[in-house]
Amino acid sequence: MKEFWENEFIQTAAYYSVVILCMIVFLAVFELVTKYRNWEEIKNGNVAVAMATGGKIFGIANIFRHSIMHNDTLLTMITWGIFGFFLLLIGYFIFEFLTPKFRIDEEIENNNKAVGFISMVLSIGLSYVIGAGLS
Repeated sequence: MKEFWENEFIQTAAYYSVVILCMIVFLAVFELVTKYRNWEEIKNGNVAVAMATGGKIFGIANIFRHSIMHNDTLLTMITWGIFGFFLLLIGYFIFEFLTPKFRIDEEIENNNKAVGFISMVLSIGLSYVIGAGLS
């Protein structure tokens, strides 16, 4: 059985499956903390929400990329990935806090593409910093 789990194809499939599951859970958490419904807004053509959500997806995937590259076991990879996600989530709240002149969620919900773009870039940028920390 040990040889089965050491097979690169099996390991890749395991990492892939776990990351997909974590991404679904993490996007559900983001759905809970935003005032708008991500997938409903995307369905209605809200580009700002699509950019912000795309940045979150990229950010989560990038964090897990670094976690996979620098950890030996699936459990350790998951643990560091979860930690990285919570750092990304904290970054979201800091972004909201540092913009007292307007509400990030309201601007994104109103399809303000500039705010959606900044939110996307922030998620992507923070994922690189978090990933470097996981290395």
